[in-house]
Amino acid sequence: MTTIRVEVLGTGCKKCQQLEANAKEAIATLNLDAEILHITDPIEIAKRGVMSTPALTINGKVVSKGKVITPAEIQPLLQA
Repeated sequence: MTTIRVEVLGTGCKKCQQLEANAKEAIATLNLDAEILHITDPIEIAKRGVMSTPALTINGKVVSKGKVITPAEIQPLLQA
C-alpha cells in the first residue's frame, strides 16, 4: 500500500487549521496510510499554482482551494 501525501496550503490561520483537522479526520476514518504536511511559505504555495488559501493537495494535485471542505468531501478525493 502506497503512502498518500496530503498537503494543506495556507498561512496557518483558523481556516487552514480546520482544513488540516478535516483532512486528518478523513484519513483516520478511511484508515489510510498518509503523510500530512502544512505548507505555510507563500512562495511554495504559489509554486503549486494556488492563489487563494486554504488549499488541499493530494499526491501533488490541487483538489480544493479557497475554502474549508469537510471530512466527508475529502474522503472520496483520497480514494480517487
